[in-house]
Amino acid sequence: MTFSMSSRPVVRLTTAFCDMVVPFCRYDDRSDFLRKYERSPSMSTTMRSMETQGHPHRRTRADGERSRAAILNAAMRLSTLDGLEGLTIGNLAKELGASKGGIYAHFASKEDLQLATVEAAGAVFEEEVVTPALAAEAGVPQLLAFCNAYIDHLARKTFPGGCFFAGAALEMGTHRGAVQERVAAFHSGFIQLIRGFVRTAVDLGQLDGDEDPAALALELNGTLLAVDTSFVMYDDAEVLELGRRVVARRLGITDAVPTPPHP
Repeated sequence: MTFSMSSRPVVRLTTAFCDMVVPFCRYDDRSDFLRKYERSPSMSTTMRSMETQGHPHRRTRADGERSRAAILNAAMRLSTLDGLEGLTIGNLAKELGASKGGIYAHFASKEDLQLATVEAAGAVFEEEVVTPALAAEAGVPQLLAFCNAYIDHLARKTFPGGCFFAGAALEMGTHRGAVQERVAAFHSGFIQLIRGFVRTAVDLGQLDGDEDPAALALELNGTLLAVDTSFVMYDDAEVLELGRRVVARRLGITDAVPTPPHP
């Protein structure tokens, strides 16, 4: 069965990703994580300011929030290069040009830091990948939007080591504990979201009635992981476009509009 992107939408998936996939995302203000996630030139100054006394309470609190955001921005980047197990207070202090005491002021232990880093990465993924998919028409368009948004996420090089959760899932799979549980919860929700899109597409008649949601979710997830691995390994943008074509063909889309280059 083929599906034309001009088909009229019938329903829209409205379940919030934060409720389904990352219930551990508790940030009231995620703006620090949802901009460009690039290192601020004033990071070291901000960190040092937290080690001084005498600031008004409100300013001190704002400085603390900026410091925490700076730490987590660096932690997310470093985790995609060195892994969550390789994430240490010392490495972060060196990256930020701050003292270890400045990091310990926000995170009491390595596990606290790891858990907060997973939370922050979940918020980034929600903004960059899930939100665009939820805004698309129901069914196959949402499947396509989700996959394209994931590939866009890679194309932006939000993190130097590719998809945060692709690496974290492989690394933490055998490391039982709180961090592994958080990563596993994200992965489970990720797959369930794709399956939900597939079920909707089947209900709308956009995919064959005998399409297995679990099997198609596995296929699409496998394609996205392959794109992530190849792009990180070879830094070749062609693999991103190849991934888009593979996804569109698997979904039976014959008139998908080519995705414009990401700014």
